[in-house]
Amino acid sequence: MPALVLLGAQWGDEGKGKATDLLGGSVDYVVRYQGGNNAGHTVVVGDQKYALHLLPSGILSPGCTPVIGNGVVVDPAVLLSELSGLNERGVDTSKLLVSGNAHLITSYHTTVDKVTERFLGKRKIGTTGRGIGPTYADKINRVGIRVQDLYDESILAQKVEAALDVKNQLLTKLYNRRAIEAGQVIEELLGYAEKIKPFVADTTLILNNALDDDKVVLFEGGQGTLLDIDHGTYPFVTSSNPTAGGACTGTGVGPTKISRVIGILKAYTTRVGAGPFPTELFDADGEALRTIGGERGVTTGRDRRCGWFDAVIARYATRVNGLTDFFLTKLDVLTGWEQIPVCVAYEIDGRRVEELPYSQSDFHHAKPVYEMLPGWSEDITQAKSFSDLPKNAQAYVKALEEMSGAPISAIGVGPGRDETIEINSFLS
Repeated sequence: MPALVLLGAQWGDEGKGKATDLLGGSVDYVVRYQGGNNAGHTVVVGDQKYALHLLPSGILSPGCTPVIGNGVVVDPAVLLSELSGLNERGVDTSKLLVSGNAHLITSYHTTVDKVTERFLGKRKIGTTGRGIGPTYADKINRVGIRVQDLYDESILAQKVEAALDVKNQLLTKLYNRRAIEAGQVIEELLGYAEKIKPFVADTTLILNNALDDDKVVLFEGGQGTLLDIDHGTYPFVTSSNPTAGGACTGTGVGPTKISRVIGILKAYTTRVGAGPFPTELFDADGEALRTIGGERGVTTGRDRRCGWFDAVIARYATRVNGLTDFFLTKLDVLTGWEQIPVCVAYEIDGRRVEELPYSQSDFHHAKPVYEMLPGWSEDITQAKSFSDLPKNAQAYVKALEEMSGAPISAIGVGPGRDETIEINSFLS
């Protein structure tokens, strides 16, 4: 009954798509359990590059069933567009399953998201403007629209009208915008119903039955640990739980069935959007990391903020997720530096702090305490085993492992599907 959770151990963009795709050929189901099309995975297969925003990365692996769980918020237009794009490239998408309990992103959610973010001005969060937050807010306020509502027009109409009663008051009286007509929204949503229907299923039942039948299920989180609504750098976070606990609530699979929790860890650190970032670089090194690493958001197209590796964050991710393994990505990007700084602690008001401060104010004022590690100049993209790496690269990986609190079981040495060193099997 091997159920694995794979998630980001930093602020997202760590290379989860590569890791999920690597495992996709060995697992029976790959399940997205939270987030929406505000996340993005880049997966390279041969000479083909695929950018996925909503679909699980396992959709590129023949024989694997991709699943969108109940914890995901689904923009039906984006879903159908992604499916169409993959079909045109010869990818079989017919096995996709979508939970009937997943909530739908509507046109009024994206409108509210964009208007609200503009209204905040300098206090903006840095959202993608794709309606994710407002959809989760409606879910919690119990006025959300679920996938299953597409198949009962009466219920759908009641829910849309109820949601717009309040939203139109905000749009017209606070934001000076036009009211949204419920009839147009209902008609638009009903237009998606038959196109999506072949994929809609009771995914909770299917996944639990699969685990009882000794199938291998991989739960794939979007974003990263430090963007978790409860455990991230609030309020500069996403609206869901990318941490390991979200895999249970977002799929209906109990925690006793999860056997391994794998954190994806970039060999340096990046984040997109506003919020504190202790190791952020504003110099030539930061620009070099951005350029060499291709650090541009898959979904947003925004340049990622770049900085050195932060072991304090890595230890925190190990703790709140119960990580059993790390997958270290983009080690090759660091080739060429004579010395590589690693943040081992913070200085806050003259105090050395080795664990992530719970206080938002303290974290905003945290200054990195660096330890310098020797770099390497050799090309590592052809390395097939840990021993193939230069000695300094091996020492860097071992140092990060010791600082982070969980074994590094795989290392990404290039963007390609086969450019990975496997030290310990995730499926053993």
